[in-house]
Amino acid sequence: MHTVEKIGGTSMSRFEEVLDNILIGRRQDDQLYQRVFVVSAYSGMTNLLLEHKKTGEPGVYQRFADARSEEAWSEALATVRQQMLAQNAALFDGEFERHAANQFIGSRIDDAGECMRSLQRLCAYGHFQLSEHLMKVREMLASLGEAHSAFNTVLALKQRGVNAKLVDLTGWHLDAPLAFEAMIGSRFAEVDLSRELAVATGYTHCREGLMNTFDRGYSEITFAQIAAATGAREAIIHKEFHLSSADPKLVGAGQVVTIGRTNYDVADQLSNLGMEAIHPRAAKTLRSAGIELRIKNAFEPEHTGTLISQNYRSERPCVEIIAGRKDVFGLEVFDQDMLGDVGYDVEITKLLKQLKLYVVNKDSDANSITYYASGSRKLINRAARLIEERYPAAEVTVHNVAIVSAIGSDLKVKGILAKTVAALAEAGISIQAVHQSIRQVGMQCVVNEDDYAAAVATLHRALIEPENHGDVIVAA
Repeated sequence: MHTVEKIGGTSMSRFEEVLDNILIGRRQDDQLYQRVFVVSAYSGMTNLLLEHKKTGEPGVYQRFADARSEEAWSEALATVRQQMLAQNAALFDGEFERHAANQFIGSRIDDAGECMRSLQRLCAYGHFQLSEHLMKVREMLASLGEAHSAFNTVLALKQRGVNAKLVDLTGWHLDAPLAFEAMIGSRFAEVDLSRELAVATGYTHCREGLMNTFDRGYSEITFAQIAAATGAREAIIHKEFHLSSADPKLVGAGQVVTIGRTNYDVADQLSNLGMEAIHPRAAKTLRSAGIELRIKNAFEPEHTGTLISQNYRSERPCVEIIAGRKDVFGLEVFDQDMLGDVGYDVEITKLLKQLKLYVVNKDSDANSITYYASGSRKLINRAARLIEERYPAAEVTVHNVAIVSAIGSDLKVKGILAKTVAALAEAGISIQAVHQSIRQVGMQCVVNEDDYAAAVATLHRALIEPENHGDVIVAA
């Protein structure tokens, strides 16, 4: 009977709209219940707690990890406190609610600060190494953001007469960590969804340590596991935009359409391009549990959004989305000794993984392999140097490229490759490489980095916009 729904950090920062559009809206009485909400930290808060996701600017965690004294990180923690209290003041006019919100998060920050000071003092002794405890500190700090937003959400709902319940998965003061599934199962065993609206933290403290594997993707992993563990009717992610046929900034808002229906294969293709509808491991959990996922625009509550299913196929073959990514380098390795030796690929792939470079795709011929990897230029150059050291006879070349992809649940469109090549050629865009798999859910074109925006707009016009090609339709 129930749904499990996730609200991202950017949406949470527009909380009054979230209340009006999602949490309460026009619902009354029993309509308010049979729902679980998994909330992220308010926008920018996790950046302050850990490090900025895009720029790498250090937050509390990074300063603590590099610190030799308390002053190096305590000021950053004070900034977090200030920002969280400011958020509380913006949300709550009433003195009672504001005091309760301030007391809750203030106590958590005090506990975290004292723990970090104690750990720093302990590690001043040679028998204890700070590096052995850093991941636990990272998880503790990350949990503050989700605890803050979840507690405030419950407080705001109660203020409006909703019987909301906080499901705190952060493990604060827990004697010993439970296994991931056991932690979620034990907390939800105490919830009556027929008369309680559950609000869960996006972070889950568990024996496995979610951040060891997923780092900042943990909230979607939590969301999917809650849906699976509780047998949800449907999983819903509320974003700031619809899952559309392309980026409206590149194509034009009037040209894009909401997808409406697609499948998990398409969601995985988007994840590979860094445009996640959902984290691929979270998608796997929902797939295994037979739960459909709906992507909705948080600020258009009446729109049904896009439903992602396991076995959906469009009524006729079509391109559903034009997507891509710019932050890609083509790492070309040429060596005549490569012919017939699969060891090259194995060793180089291991190296790229060790450097934490994400390989979007790769291609090869008799004596060369090109890896299309995402990461910083510094790491790419390091990878090139290490490959040359490992294979002295090899020639390694780095290309600045972008990938543009046509994606669909059934991409067996007659003549699609010819249309793609012709459209890009007519637009004066040179194709560096083309990849199309037998599974027929995605076709990737490698182009020059400077041609990325034009390539997206060109392929959207050629393969999706119906006024140009009536024989290629958008999935209904």
